[in-house]
Amino acid sequence: MVDRQKQKHRVFLVVADQSPELKVALRFAARRAKATGGRVAMLYVTEPAEAEWLGVGEIMREERRAEAEHRLQELSTMVQDLSGDIPILYVREGDVRDELLKLVDEEPSITILVLAADMSSSGPGPLVTALTGKFSGKLRIPLTIVPGSLTDEEVDAIT
Repeated sequence: MVDRQKQKHRVFLVVADQSPELKVALRFAARRAKATGGRVAMLYVTEPAEAEWLGVGEIMREERRAEAEHRLQELSTMVQDLSGDIPILYVREGDVRDELLKLVDEEPSITILVLAADMSSSGPGPLVTALTGKFSGKLRIPLTIVPGSLTDEEVDAIT
């Protein structure tokens, strides 16, 4: 268990991807971090390379990592503007849910997971569904789910 006396600040983890609701989760996390003296962390998970012959797998892996790093740099600017602090960045390869659960277990500084729910009729999204369903007992930290349809003004009003 994390010694709360030694911990200096909250770390709000957001899973970075290409979804439209991501910016809502990031804005919420960044504004909460600023209000509480915390920091934002972002996790980007790339798909594993399938081709393993003639170095193709390694090239695919490098390309996906470069794409992840580029996306995180774009998002970092937004987070820094909103929170006043540079976010912590993590890039992993594998299944998003599995890598997220591993990171939360391995990194005691992460104290809150922030996800935005997809507001479409197909449901809140696979990660939100998994973490509020059969994997809910696997998290050692609170999960904050923000409606993905919130406007910037609505997020600002609740943070």
